[in-house]
Amino acid sequence: AMNRVQLLGRVGQDPVMRQVDGKNPVTIFSLATNEMWRTGESEVTQGVSNLLFLCNLGDISQKTTWHRISVFRPGLRDVTYQYVKKGARLYVEGKIDYGEYTDRNNVRRQATTIIADNVIFLTDSIKEKA
Repeated sequence: AMNRVQLLGRVGQDPVMRQVDGKNPVTIFSLATNEMWRTGESEVTQGVSNLLFLCNLGDISQKTTWHRISVFRPGLRDVTYQYVKKGARLYVEGKIDYGEYTDRNNVRRQATTIIADNVIFLTDSIKEKA
């Protein structure tokens, strides 16, 4: 069996660090990934030198998916908390986790989280939090 996730996207907000009920602290942030595709008709066009080209004449559609990223590993947790910023491009590797919790209104809810074990910074402007 294998549980592996690879994401490439942009950070939605500056990370927060939380510690619940004496457990190990965790850094949490959201990451947006985008999918793009064309809808509509395609046609084959003959170009220069009798080469054939496939031209998609449809509209471009896009879907953004938001992922909740949690970082528990002590060194990585601290680095991501200190240096990850809203808008930064990141590559995240980890595993998917499906959990349940009870909200403030005593309603049971499900949460999907990516437990990150590797984060690569792809944005060259890294600034330390004030």
